[in-house]
Amino acid sequence: MTLLQLDNITKRFGGLVAVNSVSLEIDTGQFVGIVGPNGSGKTTLFNLISGVFFPEEGQILFEGADITRMPPFKRAPLGIGRTFQIPRPFSSETVRENIAVGAMFGRMGKELSVDASMEVADQLIERLDLTAHRDKAAGTLTPIEKKMLEIGRALAMKPKILLMDEAMAGMHPSDIDQMVAFLKQIAKEENIALVAMVEHIMRAVLGMAEKVIVLHQGAKLVDAPTQEALNDPRVVEVYLGGAGGK
Repeated sequence: MTLLQLDNITKRFGGLVAVNSVSLEIDTGQFVGIVGPNGSGKTTLFNLISGVFFPEEGQILFEGADITRMPPFKRAPLGIGRTFQIPRPFSSETVRENIAVGAMFGRMGKELSVDASMEVADQLIERLDLTAHRDKAAGTLTPIEKKMLEIGRALAMKPKILLMDEAMAGMHPSDIDQMVAFLKQIAKEENIALVAMVEHIMRAVLGMAEKVIVLHQGAKLVDAPTQEALNDPRVVEVYLGGAGGK
């Protein structure tokens, strides 16, 4: 079942076309990698899906409903969650409180009390192995721990689709493997579509994505199953610089 549909989305910044007539579909529970070099339009695409920007042209549908010009605070309760490349937690609040905020403003927010939101946070803290940091101020965490917190806060929203912006950048390869395994498990349990954006084709995409969408100069270059996409000569040429895969 199609969860998210973009029809000929275009976004301009002055004379720059950041996203150029991009169409794509993401199904319920699907794992998708969004890749492309710097300046290919990945972040702008995420901003359009999450409501940070509105497109000049095209339409965005979520579960069949038109959300093209819906602001972010209305999209989050529908089930659109997101992490950011640079985590921005509430630094003076605890890890537990930060994650609970995700529950309060997510899909189940209207149904959850503060205490229930804290319980959701506790469950995710345990699953993310952040128990030792539960009552620490978020501002005291290491960069990697803040990324883990960012993922926890997004998952607390109970999203139907989770947009992950370089969420595992900087992690040790073994930690990436563990995070991929965790995300695949929780996504399967809760039927979450995961959309991971990366600037470099890495083990997270290979280990998680069912299909890969490659952007180049704001346009969609390839939309295909992972191995087919990575072996496409156009991807090798414009994304990998003709040097093969990595």
